[in-house]
Amino acid sequence: MGSLEAGGGPMRTDNSICRRFTNIRVSRIVFLLCFLLLLLPLITHYYLSKVESGNQNNDPNRVRFKLESLEDLSALKASDLRLRIQEMERIKGSVSAELRDLEAKRQGLQQEISSLTSHIEELKVELARQKTELERVKMSVVQAQVAQREAEQRNAPQLSLPGRLYPSEPLPVLEHSPSAIASHIHCRQYNCFDYSRCSITSGMPVYMYGEALGELSSFLHTSLQRTSSFNPHFTTDPKVACLFFVPIGHDADLSKLSLLPHWGGDGRNHVLFHLSRERLQPSAALEVSELTGRAIIVQSTFIQKSLRPGFDVVIFPALGPPGGDVWQDCAPMLPARREFLITFQGELWTSNGPGEALEWALNQLRQMAAGTTSDRFQLEFSCQPATEREDLWADWSMCGTEASRQSVLRQSTFALLLAPANASLVTTATLQARLWEALRDGAIPVILGGDSLHLPYSEVIVWRRAALILPLSRASELHFLLRSVSDSDLLAMRRQGRHIWQTYGASLQSILDTSLAVIRDRIGIPPPPVDDAPSPSVFNSTFSPLKTDALVADSEAEESLGPLEPPHASPAYRRNYTVFLTQGFEMWNDWGDPFHLYPQLPFDPLLPSDAKFMGSGVGFRPIGKGSGGAGKEFCESLGGNSPREQFTIVMLTYEREQVLMNSLSRLHGLPYLNKVVVVWNSPRAPLEDLRWPEIGVPVHVVKAPRNSLNNRFLPYDEIETEAVLSVDDDAHLRHDEIMFGFRVWREHRDRVVGFPGRFHAWDLNHGGWLYNSNYSCELSMVLTGAAFVHKHYLYLYSNWLPQAIRDKVDQYMNCEDLAMNFLVSHITKKPPVKVTSRWTFRCPGCPVSLSEDDTHFQERHKCINFFSQVFGYTPLLNTQYRADSILFKTRIPHDKQKCFKFI
Repeated sequence: MGSLEAGGGPMRTDNSICRRFTNIRVSRIVFLLCFLLLLLPLITHYYLSKVESGNQNNDPNRVRFKLESLEDLSALKASDLRLRIQEMERIKGSVSAELRDLEAKRQGLQQEISSLTSHIEELKVELARQKTELERVKMSVVQAQVAQREAEQRNAPQLSLPGRLYPSEPLPVLEHSPSAIASHIHCRQYNCFDYSRCSITSGMPVYMYGEALGELSSFLHTSLQRTSSFNPHFTTDPKVACLFFVPIGHDADLSKLSLLPHWGGDGRNHVLFHLSRERLQPSAALEVSELTGRAIIVQSTFIQKSLRPGFDVVIFPALGPPGGDVWQDCAPMLPARREFLITFQGELWTSNGPGEALEWALNQLRQMAAGTTSDRFQLEFSCQPATEREDLWADWSMCGTEASRQSVLRQSTFALLLAPANASLVTTATLQARLWEALRDGAIPVILGGDSLHLPYSEVIVWRRAALILPLSRASELHFLLRSVSDSDLLAMRRQGRHIWQTYGASLQSILDTSLAVIRDRIGIPPPPVDDAPSPSVFNSTFSPLKTDALVADSEAEESLGPLEPPHASPAYRRNYTVFLTQGFEMWNDWGDPFHLYPQLPFDPLLPSDAKFMGSGVGFRPIGKGSGGAGKEFCESLGGNSPREQFTIVMLTYEREQVLMNSLSRLHGLPYLNKVVVVWNSPRAPLEDLRWPEIGVPVHVVKAPRNSLNNRFLPYDEIETEAVLSVDDDAHLRHDEIMFGFRVWREHRDRVVGFPGRFHAWDLNHGGWLYNSNYSCELSMVLTGAAFVHKHYLYLYSNWLPQAIRDKVDQYMNCEDLAMNFLVSHITKKPPVKVTSRWTFRCPGCPVSLSEDDTHFQERHKCINFFSQVFGYTPLLNTQYRADSILFKTRIPHDKQKCFKFI
């Protein structure tokens, strides 16, 4: 109970308070609330005024709070209001100016940030470039160290053109008779030739007597004097002569040979050069006797007892012009099969009959012609109309005129040649004349009884590639044999026959050059070196052109392409004494120029793969030192099958200085570049204030003698490398493209390797060839505006190619690139090699080129057809592939690099 009482005290208090509030009147409560409501704003206004007064003293602008203090603008005076507005405008201008300053500072900072970002990116690119350059320098140092070790360990001499050694005294006179040393009948090279006068480095000087022995026609005498002046072997000093050349005419008194001032008692090292032109009878030939002694006899007719194999020389009769182009006299090689299968026109003049074997063969031939077959024959064994009889010693006479015979031969697939009935005649001028005409007119010679005959230059020329040489006993099988020859073999034999005729017998110049070359080949003396074209500088000796730094393209620093090496020339004249031993067959029968020694050949033999690791590795740079590798190891070494080498750029230009300077600048830092040869085709010299870029290698500007596109392919002496990159001055090639083209060319040294592909298309409406530059899956030419060729082809283009082709290039100021493709395909029988996907070139900012004119294409149509006429056929061959790098589009591990990033 006590606790309850104690707890009830507060409850009673609350109840008393409630009773008090209930006793207060409502009016009083309302009054109290109204008072509080009026008092609260006053207190609030007071404190706000205090705050505003304090802020006005601290804030110099006082804009915001002054605006809030304006309770009633209408109560202000107009002057005060104006002042306040002016103050507000001033404040606004101040704030705007401050904002503008802040915006300018912000923009400046943004620009600085952008500039710094750009600079950082440039530094990154420069860092990548410097890293690439550092890698190149490292590779260059490694390559230089390898080259130094090779130079120290080299055990073979560095060969070059030999110095000439000549005899020190005239040919001495021997007191003994020739028979005491060697019988004139049994003369051979080893026992009748004096090698002591012909040093292996002498070049075989030849002294020619001024007067012929016997009656020599004025044509032959004049032509011989003129053609000998073009042969580098001839000398006017008999003291240094290796050979003594004696022209022999008809009815020569051989007893006068001993009176020649350098006869030496036995005629050793003398060449009796007897040409047949007007008189082809065997009776006009020279016979070996004591009067001829140990002299070499060169003529077209030999009897069996007079021919000394390996010593005397059988030649063609001199039926052609003195020299020059002879392609106009040749028949076209196509079609392969002509109207007549085989023809013959001749009559055997003999009082003893043809003999049993020949008579049987003639009967077989008559039966073949009379048989039932679709093949047509024209075999005439008696002349109609009859010709004047001559003493041919049982040889076959030639019927009709040269023009009538030519008309028949140009319609003949094969031309029959019959051996003389006189077995003692091993070769005759009449037989050689038949052979000469058949080769000229494209009729493949079929020589029945040829197994007993000696054909011209047979010790160096493989006649089986150009003629069918059969015994008489094959006459019964002749028709079957002729029909079995395919079209491809027909054209191959016809082409080889034309090559032999043009090179070795078409003119007096070719006969003379070939006769001396055969003797020189026998005694193992290299031919004279080919002449380089001089490279006179466009600048005089006292003028130094201005130089400037090259503009380096950013895109060229993306990958390392190879070491930067000092220029070094390709080894030259390393095979002076072996090329005719190992490749003499090709020199005489394929490549077409055994008369000159070249510094290098695109056909030089390659070493086997293991030789470079087993004693023959000088100059080789195998990838990964032989272990191979991907992109990184690939870019450090050239690899391949040939020793290290560089290339020369030949750039033709004509009054486009700025375009040329830009092209030169892009070559800066290009690996394996030896030098740049600029062919200045303009008659106007470069401007003196023209600044030439420094690109790290020599730039030689050649002054061309005249404005000719043929100057592009002159074999300048400044070109010291085998590889030549021919480019137009407006061609824009990336470094990786050039390097890939160079590497591909090293594997196809005998071909044109380049970028822009073209093809020759047949005109379906009018016949003939058309030049086509459209996109195609087949091409036959690579334009030399951006292509690699071997320097050997520059020699052939300038010296061996028919002059008519170079004249046509000058006439049109066009087609030199087509001519080079014709030449290389004719020599190699291969198409060019196209590299990369690039089909054409566009030079930004370059003037419009002539190649965009329709006249340009019309001229090129004509060029292709004209060149085909000169060659007798179209040597261009089609190809359906291009070359890309091995790892192109190949998925490789992330830790490996491709050979080229974009190729």
